[in-house]
Amino acid sequence: MRTARRASNVEVPSFLRQLVKETEKMVTFFFKGGSREAGPGEEDNLDEDDSMPSPYLEHPILEKHVSEGGSQPGLNYAVASMQGWRAQMEDAHTCMPQLRGELTEWGYFAVFDGHAGTTVAQYCSRNLLDHILATGGVKVSEDPEQVKDGIREGFLDIDRHMHKLARQDNWDRSGSTAAAVMISPRYIYFINCGDSRTLLCHNGQVVFYTEDHKPFNPREKERIQNAGGSVTLQRVNGSLAVSRALGDFDFKEVDWRPQTEQLVSPEPEVYELERTPEDEFLILACDGVWDAIGNEELCAFVRSRLQVCDDLREICTQVIDLCLYKGSLDNISIIIVCFPGAPRVSQEALQQEAELEQQIDVKVEGESRDEDPDLLYVIKFLAAEEMPGLPPGGGITSKRDCIISAYQKHVMALRSQEPMTCCIELTLSITNLLAV
Repeated sequence: MRTARRASNVEVPSFLRQLVKETEKMVTFFFKGGSREAGPGEEDNLDEDDSMPSPYLEHPILEKHVSEGGSQPGLNYAVASMQGWRAQMEDAHTCMPQLRGELTEWGYFAVFDGHAGTTVAQYCSRNLLDHILATGGVKVSEDPEQVKDGIREGFLDIDRHMHKLARQDNWDRSGSTAAAVMISPRYIYFINCGDSRTLLCHNGQVVFYTEDHKPFNPREKERIQNAGGSVTLQRVNGSLAVSRALGDFDFKEVDWRPQTEQLVSPEPEVYELERTPEDEFLILACDGVWDAIGNEELCAFVRSRLQVCDDLREICTQVIDLCLYKGSLDNISIIIVCFPGAPRVSQEALQQEAELEQQIDVKVEGESRDEDPDLLYVIKFLAAEEMPGLPPGGGITSKRDCIISAYQKHVMALRSQEPMTCCIELTLSITNLLAV
């Protein structure tokens, strides 16, 4: 099993510092026990970049788009996405639990994390599978090497085709990562191009996850330098944060070099893993998820939620909320695919969850008895408390909605005799906090 890697500590650009400072006050301080103070002269630098267009919104867009489905071979899935703090929603996805024709026992799922526009991500979500199947490598007879070769050729083929369309139709300069799986009766094929990621939970453990394609990885850096480029600030030519992607044709203009030897390569890495009865679920997600939570943490959190909730859509939305509360500033998209061996709702887990929420309710009630109780203080207090039974991988952060609900109940009861205007003010303050 590969070891999960931690997110790197990258300096936040100055034009984002004020935004990050505000969100950290509401999230990092109260859930991680610390806050970020502005450095010397930092406030002065903020004004220098005020004229720059920001890729981030003043307030996040919290509307979630969710769907679910299943197939005859016993696969169930759900997908959820949210624009979040980004000025534009650039993610896309494809969910086909049951392919057509002779491949009805095969499934295909993919997430596409677009950048610098939406055209490439959207086009790939609609057409990538067709290009893969057109190679003829994916057959019912299933030779794993032929399948993997067909997937790779499908990626290169769609990238060549899009390059022609981009020149012909004057496309935007966008690109997209791609993380996908093809599931046959015998194998799971993991497909990755860029820094979106897929993992497999097997018997409670992460047994496989795809490796991000970053410019500073030695093999990627060597290709970039051989193509006449450089890795500056951990980016291709100081600009692009991924070393493999579909699209991004400004980085693929050396005509005499093969596609796979350009500054940015469209070639995916493809691995096959034989299916077993202990396979529980797959997670496919963009880096808006992985920048906020690690592989093992997310596996443990999803597994714990499957034991108390039978609605995969709800679990997907809980993951999105968790990443938002942990400080993710990106678009967030996630697909969860459950196999027959996935954990089921259990009465024991439901009882433990009920006891945890009762414990939270009691603690919130105790801290809400002040004459002027403050919700942020209550959250900070609970974050510092030792509380057994919290969801693994999620901690107290994942129970934020429960805390707010308990706070609202107790404070409303406390102020039931006060003028209605006080209740209105409380409701508005809670609404504003939820929007953070």
